[in-house]
Amino acid sequence: MKNVRLVLGSGGARGMAHIGVIEELLKEGYTIREIAGCSMGAVVGGIYCAGYLHEYKRWLINLTKLDVFRLLDFTFSTHGFVKGERVFKAIEEFIGDHQIERFPIPFTAVATDMTSRKEIHYKSGSLFKALRASIGIPTVFTPVIDGRLQLVDGGVLNPLPLNVITREPDDLVVAVNLNAAVPTHHNNHHPPTENKEQAAYLKMLNAFRTQVLKMDVHHAEEQAERLGFLDLLNRSYDLTLDRLTELTIDMHKPNIVVNISRDACGIFEFYRANEIIEEGRKAFREAYLKHRPA
Repeated sequence: MKNVRLVLGSGGARGMAHIGVIEELLKEGYTIREIAGCSMGAVVGGIYCAGYLHEYKRWLINLTKLDVFRLLDFTFSTHGFVKGERVFKAIEEFIGDHQIERFPIPFTAVATDMTSRKEIHYKSGSLFKALRASIGIPTVFTPVIDGRLQLVDGGVLNPLPLNVITREPDDLVVAVNLNAAVPTHHNNHHPPTENKEQAAYLKMLNAFRTQVLKMDVHHAEEQAERLGFLDLLNRSYDLTLDRLTELTIDMHKPNIVVNISRDACGIFEFYRANEIIEEGRKAFREAYLKHRPA
């Protein structure tokens, strides 16, 4: 029997590539026995285990730039500028919430508790509570407060949670790295990622304009300056993810590593779903051909 233990990494909208990887694995006749993921890896993996990947993919493909912007519920919190509640509310409307322990496929969403500086593994309870905790990219999404826990993106400590899965002798371990320093597989007609991200932040800043004008001038300048630094902060965060991912792969040695370029798309470019899903397909085919199991 061809069984797979699947580990899905963090990386914003690049996580849509996970859908292409899953579809290719199924096309090859593999049975996915377990999934662990953080951030968008947790979102795609959790929705697949709940049985709604097709519906989620269809929703993503129909998103426009305006739809994505409307789904970002902005806030002036000192911990992040997006609450992240609105997007999950939209998904929950056509999927419904689910209890993780009832899934036919074992699933783990990984978050980071900033208070204890430890990984938090969600293997039971509300799917959307676990996913919201796992996607909290520092400086972008506000943390989730759960009792004494202050929860952010699992990628802060473990961007590719290979340590979470149960390894069986005959099962293939496939890891999908969304932060690889490799070229993209698609013909990229978009500006470089840095410029796209900067443009996105400027749009967000404009969206805040009405609220900012209601504040005193000093506070408004502080907010604008903070948003101006987000691009630098997030690129620094990406570098940390890169190094942690390399160390994790070296330590746990999955059978196949599917590498998605960190330049495939910007963090919020969910309106490019078809393109990024196809990126996942091509990256999987490339990795699979290099290590085709006997």
